[in-house]
Amino acid sequence: MQFTPALLERLDGSFHHLKTPLVDAPAAQRDPAVISTVSKMLADIQGRGLDAVLDYARTLDRYEGGDIELSSAQIASSGDRLAPDLRAAIELGSERTKAFAAEQRGRLHDFETELVPGLTTGVRYVPVSRVGAYLPAGRFPLTASAFMTVGVAKAAGVPTVIACTPPQPDGGANDAVVYAAHLSGVDRVFVLGGVQALAAMAYGLLGDLPVDMLVGAGNAFVAEAKRQLFGTVAIDLLAGPSEVAVLSDDSADPEIVAADLLGQAEHGPNSPAALVTTSEEHGRAVIAAVERQLETLATEPIAGPAWRDFGTVTVAADRETAVALMDDLAPEHLEVITIDDGWYHDNLRNYGSIFLGPWSTVAYSDKGMAGTNHVLPTAGGAKHSAGLSVSRFVKPLTYQRISREATPDLAEAVQTISDSEGMAAHSATATMRLATYAQE
Repeated sequence: MQFTPALLERLDGSFHHLKTPLVDAPAAQRDPAVISTVSKMLADIQGRGLDAVLDYARTLDRYEGGDIELSSAQIASSGDRLAPDLRAAIELGSERTKAFAAEQRGRLHDFETELVPGLTTGVRYVPVSRVGAYLPAGRFPLTASAFMTVGVAKAAGVPTVIACTPPQPDGGANDAVVYAAHLSGVDRVFVLGGVQALAAMAYGLLGDLPVDMLVGAGNAFVAEAKRQLFGTVAIDLLAGPSEVAVLSDDSADPEIVAADLLGQAEHGPNSPAALVTTSEEHGRAVIAAVERQLETLATEPIAGPAWRDFGTVTVAADRETAVALMDDLAPEHLEVITIDDGWYHDNLRNYGSIFLGPWSTVAYSDKGMAGTNHVLPTAGGAKHSAGLSVSRFVKPLTYQRISREATPDLAEAVQTISDSEGMAAHSATATMRLATYAQE
């Protein structure tokens, strides 16, 4: 999440930086060692199948034998082992994410229209058949990921959704992650992590057909595996380190802004956090608040380096410049806390998801309480792509139906174009129909 030099040159004189990144490089780059390792693993798994998967599980996941699939009883009982307040919170997040996804699906309507007499066209929204979801459970178990992947796929109508989640130190699955998947409607759950999990789902090594689509976040190896498996299967998106940006003015509370910046910086030491503000005084107050909060933050060893190495604070001369700067960053998560949130909402174009007003925070979506999806584009991807939603799990399949009466109009034009291109077979498909039409 960096400003492009061309934009900075164009806006020169209308902004200045109060804090720049200590590391002069993108927060995430493709590591040649990771690329090579993933390539070798995928080739090995494709060649040796499940034996290779289990070998990697032994080496990387401490697998000691036995069934890697959870039984339906184990999945269903996962919530019984949770604290009541955690169980209730997971149930609430699942309910809200399902409700939002259902609203989205309800607005994707099949349609049919007659463009001209005798030429009928239409669209049917058909869900993909099988989805594989990766549910992270490493340094921080991302409990709500199942809501966003498994649950949204089911809301889209996907018949089969399987999930893989890495084992905990005791060799079992994280109960909170499994319970979230259970509430989301998962069909099967495997205690399997990393590249081997994605490959097993993509290559159909888990007692089912290969999945059609892989979804879910993960570490650099998981992201690289998705990149290399794209084409064999569809993927949701290629996400890098989590990002947050705040666009605020002097009406915003610096302590709240600082807390929200750190709230995403704690995802990892390379998670960028950016502030764009129209007030230098406010920007300096936020910097001071961040440093003050880091002194007592339990995750300072993660959030501190992220802020130091990748945090930015930029002062814009006016709101138009602020929008231009923020659209150039195209952040994964964007918070707007100003006296004119509506204007910014109307004019901002590039972000994964936007959080409007002082009462909104990214964490509400991260944990599933806002209902919206937290699987979002990073590294500038929001300039051209949106986050995961039910629309990603359905295929808008077009169809056409032509009547005899509409044939001359279509066939004569197709013949003309095909003849000009030298495509004789295309032309024949039209001229044969014209001949049949003339004989009848």
